[in-house]
Amino acid sequence: MDKFPDSEKLTLNIGYVDLGKIDLLVREGFYSNRSDFIRTAIRNQLSAQATEVERVVVRQIFDVGLRDFSSAELISKRKAGERLSINVVGLARIASDVTGELAAATIESITVLGSLQASAEVKTALAGRIR
Repeated sequence: MDKFPDSEKLTLNIGYVDLGKIDLLVREGFYSNRSDFIRTAIRNQLSAQATEVERVVVRQIFDVGLRDFSSAELISKRKAGERLSINVVGLARIASDVTGELAAATIESITVLGSLQASAEVKTALAGRIR
């Protein structure tokens, strides 16, 4: 598989007072930097909501974490006459050697809550199936 980053960059707007409070905590040594504070806050909220997340994951049958889809796996599905409904919470990666034609022939739908890494050709082929 190709090497991809293990995180996604986000941009957010935050009020000046909240930003000042974050900077104060950083200056006082509670956090190493603003990003450390934000990552910690996100982890704390996800931990507080873990039960709710787990219920939705189980109910909607999501894979959680990293899920790779290789060309061999998709070729095998095509030969078996099967189609995939992909549901991932985290990172879904479609191998760089998967063609748009193979993806279109084997992937019925794709829902990724997190990030989808695939070639532009594959994303174009699946455009109407990505939710």
